[in-house]
Amino acid sequence: MSGQNKSGFEGPVVLELMGHRRLFGYLSEVEVAGSSFLRIDMPTNSGGEQVTQLYSPSAVYAITPTSDEIVQSMAPANSPKPVCRFELPLEEKTSDPDSEEFVEDGEGPF
Repeated sequence: MSGQNKSGFEGPVVLELMGHRRLFGYLSEVEVAGSSFLRIDMPTNSGGEQVTQLYSPSAVYAITPTSDEIVQSMAPANSPKPVCRFELPLEEKTSDPDSEEFVEDGEGPF
């Protein structure tokens, strides 16, 4: 197989995770803090940008080698979103003291 080398597999893939997620991108192996992780660089549909995520190999259900064309065509599916709304950053409040939305430092809903 042309995508294999001494350090492992690299290439365009469909990466399926145990959490029922399917990602399309370029897979490689990286070491972080002495542990091996899978790195997937995923194209997004926003002007050629990409998103990179790292996963533990134990989180993987399946890796299906594919082509660059398929990975690019599936870019809209690569829009990682927070699992829950509370993970989103709070909306910025204005710093204008005359505004109804003004919130002083240290004050807020929590």
